[in-house]
Amino acid sequence: QVQLVESGGGLVQAGGSLTLSCVASGIIFKINAMGWYRQAPGKQRELVATISTGGTTNYAESVKGRFTISRDNAKNTVYLQMNSLKPEDTAVYYCHGVVRTTYRSYEDDYWGQGTQVTVSS
Repeated sequence: QVQLVESGGGLVQAGGSLTLSCVASGIIFKINAMGWYRQAPGKQRELVATISTGGTTNYAESVKGRFTISRDNAKNTVYLQMNSLKPEDTAVYYCHGVVRTTYRSYEDDYWGQGTQVTVSS
């Protein structure tokens, strides 16, 4: 089994910053893409940012220039540095990983339990 555990959420004023972390643990052969998604109340879950094993990144238009995704492959960890936060960034943020548990296995999708980010105006 693979577990993804997020940390770093909280309450921050508009214009402030937060850094989210997500550590993957368990039976892991290789982690391919990792990313962050978010879901606000009454809305669908949406992509925030993704990063490949080699470091290629992709961002939602709404966070470009404000958020930075990074990863430490040796630690099976992905980060999301969030600057210039806005009230509309308020959501539960979920970590996602595409993981192979053995060299023979196919890739599978894993999700963290989510961490709340609240931005006050």
